[in-house]
Amino acid sequence: MKFLIAGAGAIGAYVGARMAHAGCDVTLFARGPHLRAMQERGVEVQSTEGDFIAHPRIAASLEEVGPVDVVFLAVKAHGLPELAPHLARVLGPDTTVVSLQNGIPWWYFQGFGGEWNGLRLERVDPGGVISAAVEARRVVGSIVYLATQITSPGVVRHIEGNRISLGEPDGSRSERIRSIAEAMIAAGLKCPVTTRLRHEIWVKLLGNASLNPVSALTRATIVQMVRDPGVGPVIRAIMEEVEAVSHKLGMELPITIDQRMAGAEKVGEHKTSMLQDLEAGRPMELEALVGAVVEVGERVGLPMTVSRTIYNCTKLLAKTV
Repeated sequence: MKFLIAGAGAIGAYVGARMAHAGCDVTLFARGPHLRAMQERGVEVQSTEGDFIAHPRIAASLEEVGPVDVVFLAVKAHGLPELAPHLARVLGPDTTVVSLQNGIPWWYFQGFGGEWNGLRLERVDPGGVISAAVEARRVVGSIVYLATQITSPGVVRHIEGNRISLGEPDGSRSERIRSIAEAMIAAGLKCPVTTRLRHEIWVKLLGNASLNPVSALTRATIVQMVRDPGVGPVIRAIMEEVEAVSHKLGMELPITIDQRMAGAEKVGEHKTSMLQDLEAGRPMELEALVGAVVEVGERVGLPMTVSRTIYNCTKLLAKTV
């Protein structure tokens, strides 16, 4: 199989390096100093599991890649509207597209069934540009449970985690998803195939939609937020609103709010990805992680009072820094 990592930032470069190191046919599409460093020296991975240097093909444009079997969309959600219209250059008749984005993905309501079937979220897919570029039949979803960081151009530090759950939107265990999972497992990644991906997305959103924006507003670590007598209840209130949205959609979550709060506390003195982006001057994943949850909640008739307040405050913060 021929793989393309479209958006070889910290996550994409790490996954691509792992796959190339294992002998997979993989190309990394990147830009800027990171692109040039990888072209010259390969991808250097620093990890407690062992350092290594991989030499995948590195592309500066999608035109030079051509059609592939599998495209991993590894840009952050706010980068997809810009990337999506150019993907036609690498899509063959049967190319599979794996979304690696956090939050509610653009494809979430495609084939959902019932009242909300086909709902497009403006905050995730403005103008429908992504869904127009990537047909629903191509999509395999994922949930990423790993943390990486680009410490310098061409150098990726693996911080923790190695799991990427894959799931067909229709809950099936297809041959294509098994083949993709096998390649990723051979590369040293944990890659379970789930039949309940839509449910699991909401489990991760419990933390993402609450801890991320509040951390950007407070500059606090995860344990500081959940232990704080004033902020902890705010985190819990947002989680309760997220849970209520999931229930409206028929998603019963396999974890309670108490369990999620306890799990967050165990993470310790860790900064969320949104706070890290804010401190580094990068755009925050606000719409996919928070704005989309508010949008869905209001569409299904929930007030989303706390979530909307925190979302609006964080959105103003993004405009003023």
